Amino acid sequence: MYSFSTCWNSHRHTDGRDMLREIRDLGFQHAELSHGIRLSLLPGILQSVDAGEIKISTLHNFCPLPMGIERANPNIYLFSSEDPRERDNAFRHTIKTLDTAQRLKAPIVVLHMGSIDMRHYTEKLLELIVKGERESDRYASLCEELLEKREKKKDRYVQNAYSMLDRLAKEADARGLKLGVENRDKLEEIPIDTEFTFLFRQLKHPNLGYWHDTGHAQIKENLGFIHHVIHLECLAERLLGFHVHDVDYPGRDHAAPGAGTIDFAALKQVVKPEHIKVFELSPHLPREAVEKGIAHIKEVWGPE
Repeated sequence: MYSFSTCWNSHRHTDGRDMLREIRDLGFQHAELSHGIRLSLLPGILQSVDAGEIKISTLHNFCPLPMGIERANPNIYLFSSEDPRERDNAFRHTIKTLDTAQRLKAPIVVLHMGSIDMRHYTEKLLELIVKGERESDRYASLCEELLEKREKKKDRYVQNAYSMLDRLAKEADARGLKLGVENRDKLEEIPIDTEFTFLFRQLKHPNLGYWHDTGHAQIKENLGFIHHVIHLECLAERLLGFHVHDVDYPGRDHAAPGAGTIDFAALKQVVKPEHIKVFELSPHLPREAVEKGIAHIKEVWGPE
């Protein structure tokens, strides 16, 4: 099933019904409510769904945005935070997302889990790649430093995030919902890509699954930390769905599929009709580029 994220057009609308009609007019029967949904858009969204104009495939936490927040900010409250007040806010606003998903009959909520409080290495490494220093001693030294410091600092942040996810999985199950844990684009974020399997072994909730972001995985491959296809294959059994977008090398994502460097044909063997495949495209893309990207994926992956 294909769906389309409101991250492309929510900022341009003051009426949620008009926002969803624009997505429907692109040919979609399903939409994802992204993390930029303002409270003022909800009445129109409810009207559209209740009228049967469109279905909601997924919600991306936090949705709706916390009161007073007007721009998308999925990391405003971190599950991993050492501040218990911030974790309480993360829990409370995620519960609001779950309640909204239940009201809209959306089966899955996509989550970010937080990050490790450490120096931001990702952007520096990407800068070195742009300068042509991907194979330099400087790049290798920075990667080694990252791995050492991340391993040393990660435990308490990972434990906070996993404890939060454990609580939320129970809340989601009570509402008949699944949770998709998204792979992230930053090397400092949780879960670390090599630890997804451990996460699912530790938290055995059947409603907990993996959400694969194609752009994020490709950035990590470009950085030299994973192999995109192998990473996806290893998590295929827990896969719930995709955020679909392309990457302008090395690290500019949310491009239209086919306009960047991702080999979507290589991913096809893992893609199943039951997976929710959400186009998550930059709001800067014109409609023509969006339609071309949609057509590219359907040609490579199939119409459903």
